Amino acid sequence: MSLESVTQSVDEAVSGFFEPIAKWLGEVVFYAVPVGGTDLPLIVAWLVVAGLVFTGWFGFVQVRKFRLAVDVVRGKYDEKGSAGEVNHFQALTAAVSGTVGLGNIAGVAVAVSIGGPGATFWMILCGLLGMATKFVEVTLGVKYREVHADGTVSGGPMHYLPKGLAERFGRNGKTLGKVLAVLASFMILFFGLFGGNLFQVNQSYAQLVSVTGGEDGAIGSSAGALFFGILVAALVGIVLLGGIRSIANVTSRLVPAMAGIYIVACLIVILVNVSAVPDAVTAIVEGAFNPEGVAGGVLGALIIGFKRAAFSNEAGLGSAPIAHSAVKTKHPASEGLVALLEPFIDTVVICTMTALTIVIANPATLGEDIGGVTITSDAFETVLPWFPYILTVAVMLFAISTVLTWGYYGLKAWTYLFGRSRTSEVTYKVLYTVFAIAGSLLTLQTLIDLADAVLFSLAVINIIGLYLLAPVVKRELNSFLEYVRARDAGGETGDGEDQESVKTTV
Repeated sequence: MSLESVTQSVDEAVSGFFEPIAKWLGEVVFYAVPVGGTDLPLIVAWLVVAGLVFTGWFGFVQVRKFRLAVDVVRGKYDEKGSAGEVNHFQALTAAVSGTVGLGNIAGVAVAVSIGGPGATFWMILCGLLGMATKFVEVTLGVKYREVHADGTVSGGPMHYLPKGLAERFGRNGKTLGKVLAVLASFMILFFGLFGGNLFQVNQSYAQLVSVTGGEDGAIGSSAGALFFGILVAALVGIVLLGGIRSIANVTSRLVPAMAGIYIVACLIVILVNVSAVPDAVTAIVEGAFNPEGVAGGVLGALIIGFKRAAFSNEAGLGSAPIAHSAVKTKHPASEGLVALLEPFIDTVVICTMTALTIVIANPATLGEDIGGVTITSDAFETVLPWFPYILTVAVMLFAISTVLTWGYYGLKAWTYLFGRSRTSEVTYKVLYTVFAIAGSLLTLQTLIDLADAVLFSLAVINIIGLYLLAPVVKRELNSFLEYVRARDAGGETGDGEDQESVKTTV
């Protein structure tokens, strides 16, 4: 029996078993209600409302403290002797690598194709709101992280939900928190294996095949797929064995490189068509409030833009706090401020650059029922005929960095459930690398759909916890701002000895 027939049989068997489950959970999690001639998924509304609430609760922290966030990333307020494994910049790039991916390339093209240029405006707005949510969840992630005896750190919703709820609500909060922590761990682990690993490898392999002659090309065979899967698995396995320090060292170089390549390419297309920029900006703004040919009109464009942004930056899903929790700091809110830059980079910058490039280039495939990555590729090809090859490199870098970060997320969920013994960790890492190999051979679309539904169901649990623990975040922000004032006034030497607290308000 050939390898192709085996993989096809596995695909069919898995799909046949899990399809009813995936369909049911998908209908529940992504349940949509008709609004103004289009459908609004309630989970998207849930994420957007959280962004609105936290933006108001913390007085537009994403705007007022943006410059401070940049200063923290630059290391201006680093404290010697802080517990943790990576610096602020490395923690940010590790987390960004888990969100910047195919959603920024293909998802945006789909949004513009279906929702028109105006969807871009709402996508940007959703990204700005998501910055506040990310600030809250990451502050909690660092506040309630667990620093182990060997200096390694574990954080995320599986830690701040039980600890935070127990601290605020006593025994009942502790019991509820433990139940939610177990559920959160299973959800993160499941998505990590299928969405953060298998899907990324599968899509990067598909893009590589498309630019190397298709199925008749050099790696289009099942043997080529197996070779590709083993190569990616080996790279991921080597980095994953090194833990978050190793992952951060890779992503701190990989993320700026891949973002730089992509943004430069966008700028080339924009500059070549610079005379079309004013019309494109006008189309985006006017299309947001007066879209033509979009189902549901303004609400249709708004919903599509919000949906793509929410799915891209993962604000409120509870995944990013796992990476950010490893930061070296004594003030949890310092990393919360760093984290609010994540949706800005992911959605406001990279997604907007993609959308602007597509609107300006206006490729012939825009609006056709084809893969989003093809629309983006065609947009670049109008100016850079060789760009599909560069896009392939970008997709590969995006995918590998995402696989690495989700490997770490999954590890923390695994060890929370099954313990931190060496045997437990090695078992997980072997399992994760095997899934990377499978990604080039199997589609398992049903399981990927199921993973999406599982991850977004985590948002329901996580955001309830964020609401309940928001007062804790406000205290932590006040504490960090006191430290900043003392440091700026020369009352802090940088050796980690905090000055006497002064009562202040945010």
